Amino acid sequence: MTSAPRHRRYGRALGAGTLSVALLSGGTAGAFAVTSAKPPTPSPTRSGMPVRPPVIGSGTPSMKPSRVPMAMGSITISPNRRAIKAGDTVVFTGRVTGAKRGSTLVLQHMRNGKWTTLRTTTVVGNSGRYTIKRTFTSKGTEQVRVAVKSGMVHSSPVSVKVS
Repeated sequence: MTSAPRHRRYGRALGAGTLSVALLSGGTAGAFAVTSAKPPTPSPTRSGMPVRPPVIGSGTPSMKPSRVPMAMGSITISPNRRAIKAGDTVVFTGRVTGAKRGSTLVLQHMRNGKWTTLRTTTVVGNSGRYTIKRTFTSKGTEQVRVAVKSGMVHSSPVSVKVS
């Protein structure tokens, strides 16, 4: 038996399977055929310039505005001490770019492979600088970072050893 008839059978089976999936998924054979057609081209107007087809959904008043993510920025972090005793306070300072003045910053620490937000917050000052204080009570190495409350921008992590 030659390979050509076998390939035709596979092609027919693939086509029948694709058509069956299209019909079962709520589509029709005609809808499936339309997806493979090339998009319409703009037609010339009286002035000879082509007219672009309207963008679907543009300018409709019922659409809700999408959440616009904050522009990419950066946060620096610098602890005043990297090794402390349990119960001592560490002061983290740094500078924020890409966040508005008055934006809320939170302190996060790594716990079980995930960044967890602590109840330590501050706001971005007029010059883009911040100061945040935290008292660590549990012994061990704490890996912390500062993040904008929305979580879009965060600093590089720093380690503080608590003994």
